[in-house]
Amino acid sequence: MSKTERILRRAAKEIEPGFVINLGIGLPTLVPDYLPDDFDGMIHSENGILGCGPTAKRAQARPSLIDSAGHYITLRTGSSCFDSSVSFSMIRRGRIDLCMLGAFEVDELGNLANWKIPGKLSPGIGGAMELSQKAKRLIVLSTHTDKHGRPKILERCRLPLTAPACVNRIITDEAVMDVTPDGLLVQEIAENLSPEELQNHTEAKLIFPETSLRCYQ
Repeated sequence: MSKTERILRRAAKEIEPGFVINLGIGLPTLVPDYLPDDFDGMIHSENGILGCGPTAKRAQARPSLIDSAGHYITLRTGSSCFDSSVSFSMIRRGRIDLCMLGAFEVDELGNLANWKIPGKLSPGIGGAMELSQKAKRLIVLSTHTDKHGRPKILERCRLPLTAPACVNRIITDEAVMDVTPDGLLVQEIAENLSPEELQNHTEAKLIFPETSLRCYQ
């Protein structure tokens, strides 16, 4: 199983019945492909859709039907489409139960950096700025280390922040961690990985429960 698939399979378990969910650009937009066909929830896209379905196959693709990342998508029964002003009104009024965003960095205080690497071209902060502050719950989906093997879970973010103290949970290919007043509490660990190995891959100091850790694939 790839790192991406492990993250997405675990992330899909976070979606509860009746939720309105926003999925950010990157890994999060692939979560619908891992949900059961009968899941009870509505996926929101800030470009103006409520009720997004899985990624469209080639024969299903419609040029006018894309998510916020530009992927061709399908619609679920009961879906609706509207303009971006209505979409952002939903966000600003706190109508999003759960938001999943990707990250360049996230730290033990729940600070999130996911939009800008100095010196590299960026399209702008986009809807992440408001989603990270207004969603009722924010989960970050990210590989645990970058392509050079450097930790992405830090003591303090070094890149420009998307928002401070906004993250509730972090799901990586190595662990599920909650942001708490005392630091990052490890709730689950990937199979065949020890707590010592996980800490070696993490800059922030991790807190491990006194009871045995749950494992996930």
